[in-house]
Amino acid sequence: MNLMLNQQPQVEFSSADNFRRDVLEGLKTNPKRLSSKYFYDKRGDHLFQEIMAMPEYYLTKCELDIFKNKTAELAQLIIPGNEPFDLIELGAGDAMKSTYLLQYLVDQDMDFTYMPIDISGNILSVLNEKLNTQLPSLPVVCLEGEYFEMLQKAASMSSRKKVILFLGGNIGNMSIEEAESFCFDLNKNLTSGDIVLMGFDLMKNPQLILDAYNDKAGITAAFNLNLLTRINRELNGNFDIEQFQHYETYDPQSGACKSYLVSLIAQEVQINNETIVFEENELIDMEISQKFSDEKIKELGEKSGFQVIGEIKDSKKWFVDTAWQVK
Repeated sequence: MNLMLNQQPQVEFSSADNFRRDVLEGLKTNPKRLSSKYFYDKRGDHLFQEIMAMPEYYLTKCELDIFKNKTAELAQLIIPGNEPFDLIELGAGDAMKSTYLLQYLVDQDMDFTYMPIDISGNILSVLNEKLNTQLPSLPVVCLEGEYFEMLQKAASMSSRKKVILFLGGNIGNMSIEEAESFCFDLNKNLTSGDIVLMGFDLMKNPQLILDAYNDKAGITAAFNLNLLTRINRELNGNFDIEQFQHYETYDPQSGACKSYLVSLIAQEVQINNETIVFEENELIDMEISQKFSDEKIKELGEKSGFQVIGEIKDSKKWFVDTAWQVK
């Protein structure tokens, strides 16, 4: 049976309060910034589906290659013997890739519960409906909220071994320092023997990377600008979207691919009766998409207290899913 955990009104209020606080704090810093985790309202979810379907956006295709064509190998790498376990996916989205693994595990009669975690209640509702149709025998518990808070909730609900999926190169949406802190905290939220499968986008031809985040159709630009529209709608903002422009950079030495919005004029924006002043050509730092070397991935896992137990790359060797185990 598939379960959607009921969200209490105070949780929704808290989420809205966090959104307001984070937006105002971010836009009052120098340089200005907005958190990419707030991209995913209903329209943001839809635009990201379009991004994943773009010919330039290789990441989804590469990791899909792993999950679709190396499913048995993947399962052998991450499944903790024959004991029951919880399969927890951080930032599950529509679970397009992990559904192949779920189908394989169900076919193998594995005893597990799937627990997708996402900040977007909309996408979790879509996912829950999809899985209820495609895999009706699969126990599903959807958890809406922040990663570590929901991990703790999952641990309180079940004492079984945990297998964590963190796919799509999402670790790259953090700076190197933030990624190190995240992996350390992830380790501390798990117990000995638990396993993490983490997706990393590898360094490659710089033009391939830049094109993936700066598509000619302008879908990525619309995705970034949609956050301003969300602020207008939910926080009583008055951003003039036409006066902001998407800008992308990639540094092939550090591996940092960064998205910005540029204020095209000097302007003032009102958000919840607070005034944010923009100079002409001032930037809003929107998102980082860090690319990794094999050496950096290994170093990150070991530094965070994990033991590296294996990896699987796509056929082009552009992307890797790495398995770590809590010591």
